[in-house]
Parts: sequence; structure tokens; C-alpha cells
Amino acid sequence: MTPNITLSNALWGSNSTLRNVVLVAAGIAILAISAKIAVPMWPVPITMGTFAVLALGATYGPRLGLVTILGYMLLGAMGFNVFAGTGGDVSGLAYMMGGTGGYLLGFVLATVLLGYGATRGWDRSVLKMAGLLLVANVLIYVPGLAWLMQLYGWELVKAVELGMVPYLIGDAVKLGLVALLLPGLWKLLKGK
Repeated sequence: MTPNITLSNALWGSNSTLRNVVLVAAGIAILAISAKIAVPMWPVPITMGTFAVLALGATYGPRLGLVTILGYMLLGAMGFNVFAGTGGDVSGLAYMMGGTGGYLLGFVLATVLLGYGATRGWDRSVLKMAGLLLVANVLIYVPGLAWLMQLYGWELVKAVELGMVPYLIGDAVKLGLVALLLPGLWKLLKGK
């Protein structure tokens, strides 16, 4: 299999319009459902939304991944209950402009980076995938922390203390799972 083929292409064939529409709809559904799943963990629960963003970005490639994540963001902006913290009084653009806004932008950046890496074959190696996932996680945290500092007037140290440190254990678990999952799926495909 050539490196420029993404996992979605290897599993579901060529880029037909119908196939892409189905994959985008399925991806948005996966993102929305995953955002609502919280696994108890210390010091904060692990939400599976980030796991889905990382896995879909690497599975779909940059274009299909971007369309999927933007479709997800559009549904959220329209007020649909697709984000981890929505469902209460704040939803839609008001939620997106709150403390989570920078991280949502980071999801878009991470999706494109992971998709690009997948087209280069980096999703077929655990080490390359792990490195790519670390960079993608940085792309999620940088706008997330910058937005928290802008909103709340926090210094960088306070933003890191509250907006990153509590989530690092869960992020390590999610990154490890994705780093093992995608190369494992490629190995299964080669065995067919």
C-alpha cells in the first residue's frame, strides 16, 4: 500500500462523493458521541472527544478530516448538543466563545496536521504516530491556553496550571491508544 493512501481510503475504497458524505456524517456522529463520554480518572475525567479528533484526523486525511471537523463545529455553532460541556444553559456560539473555544480551534489544527501526517505514512509506525500525536496535542493546547489567558486575564503559568496540567494524564492515555490503534489497523490490513 502506498504511503499517500489514508486508512479511510484503504478500508473504504476510492473518493466517491457518496462515500465521502457517509464518512463525514459518521465522523461527525463519532465526534459528538465521543465528546459526551467521560471516563473517571484522576485528577479529571478523560473525555473521549479528543481521542476521536485525533483518530479521525489520522484516519481521514487532511481534506476529509477538515470537512468533518468543520461540520462538527458548524453543528455546535448552530446550538446542537455536540460538545462535551453543552446541554445546559450555554450552547452554540456562546459555548464556543467560552473557555473551550481555543481548544476547539486546536482540534481543527490538529485534525489537519494528523491528516497530513497520515498521507505521508506516519500513521503506520507507532513511534512516528506518537511523535505526530504529541505535536497535534501541542496544536490543541497552544490556542486553548492563549484563549484562556485572553478571556480570564490569566498569566501563562495559571493558564497551564488550570487549562493543561490536570488533563495531561488523560491525554497521555489517549495519545498512547491512538498511537497503537492506527499502526495496528494498518498491520491488520497488510495481513489480508
